[in-house]
Amino acid sequence: MEEINAYHESGHAYMAVRVGARVLQVTLEPEWDDGPSRYADIAVEWPRESPPSRALIDRQLLVILAGPVAEMLYTGDKFHPAMVAEWRADWRHAWRLAALIHADDQQRMKYLEQLCAGVHETLNEAHHWAAVAAIADHLLAHETIEGEEVEEIVRQWRVD
Repeated sequence: MEEINAYHESGHAYMAVRVGARVLQVTLEPEWDDGPSRYADIAVEWPRESPPSRALIDRQLLVILAGPVAEMLYTGDKFHPAMVAEWRADWRHAWRLAALIHADDQQRMKYLEQLCAGVHETLNEAHHWAAVAAIADHLLAHETIEGEEVEEIVRQWRVD
């Protein structure tokens, strides 16, 4: 289970760096506070925009969806992100955020599914997947890695 969590969080982390967000930390040892139960966690810093621009929302959605997609790629299982209990928090977050773009539920679902397909296509490319795997390896070895280390790993594999 720890490997799956590492790939999930690595998907979030890789996409965050790729779209220009700042990763603060990724961990397989989250604090068990009063929030939802979780087995791994990532802290990402975004620029403050009020209201958030469409571009910022799109980037945030890509990062949210990249965790479940990376997990799908790692396990080989193809599930809809809305249908997996372990991804409920990610999907709920994406669903609420996408409501700022599409109020209609059908349009919102179609939009999120298109984003998932795009993230799947991207992460499935060898150089992107190699970067996700490298982040996961570091995370498994150290249990917590800082954002600077994530950025360094992504820089080594960046070709676009």
